[in-house]
Amino acid sequence: MVEMDADAFEQLVGDELDELPHEMVDGLDNVVIVVEDRPEDGTLDLLGLYDGVALTERGQYGFGEMPDRITIYREPLLAMVESLDELRDQVHVTLVHEIAHYYGIDDEKLHELGWG
Repeated sequence: MVEMDADAFEQLVGDELDELPHEMVDGLDNVVIVVEDRPEDGTLDLLGLYDGVALTERGQYGFGEMPDRITIYREPLLAMVESLDELRDQVHVTLVHEIAHYYGIDDEKLHELGWG
């Protein structure tokens, strides 16, 4: 387990977001990425969550819509790694996984691609 306060973790998430391919990040429209300590149920099982309408399912989605939300959970990620390098890698994978849901890629396909 790695220890890291909320501010440092949020900075790490921002740094990993900056490392993602521009094609992946530039396509995000009306999406907010936030960091929370844990999921609402208090478990450590969930690393991230996409809450919104995938691009592949949007119809009359437009102006005035609330933004989609990608949440990265700090405590579950910290609990599963043993080093800072592992944490960076896992945050990177979690960001890719949740952003993929925005683009309409489901968990089955992510597992096939090695991101699940």
